[in-house]
Amino acid sequence: MKNYTAEEILILSRAEKEPRKRIRLLAVALFLEGHSRTDVAERLKVARGSVNAWVAKYLASGPKGLDAKKNKGRDSYLTSSQKQQLSAYIEEQSMSSSGGRLTGDAILKYIQLRFNVDYHPNAIYKLLEQLSFSWITSRSKHPKQSPEAQMAFKKVPTENDP
Repeated sequence: MKNYTAEEILILSRAEKEPRKRIRLLAVALFLEGHSRTDVAERLKVARGSVNAWVAKYLASGPKGLDAKKNKGRDSYLTSSQKQQLSAYIEEQSMSSSGGRLTGDAILKYIQLRFNVDYHPNAIYKLLEQLSFSWITSRSKHPKQSPEAQMAFKKVPTENDP
């Protein structure tokens, strides 16, 4: 690993587009110039613990150690196979000829009954987004819909017609 000077770290910070990493690089540059970690924290208006962590990461891994890590987040309540089953259910229901809409509440009940997993109602829509579904859907056709009956209804004269 190359040992960078404070000036080289400053050059890297000026070229950095991500603002949070730029602050981390500035903190390391100030530290390499001989400032105490407390002084660096006060000058950059960040917590001293953050400066300690940034310097430790820099010393262990160089400038790459200051890159932002992707937050993994919590694991999904449903397994991938359960998500596939749910996706198939939604597809089947949306193409059903019985009419009506599949609501978030209906999906929530299906998940509870089928997989014994409790979701908050707001989380259903995030789950739908993960499965590449939109919760805004078009209304399906009513099973008794008749284009002929609609045209006949439209041709009925009303008293307002000229």
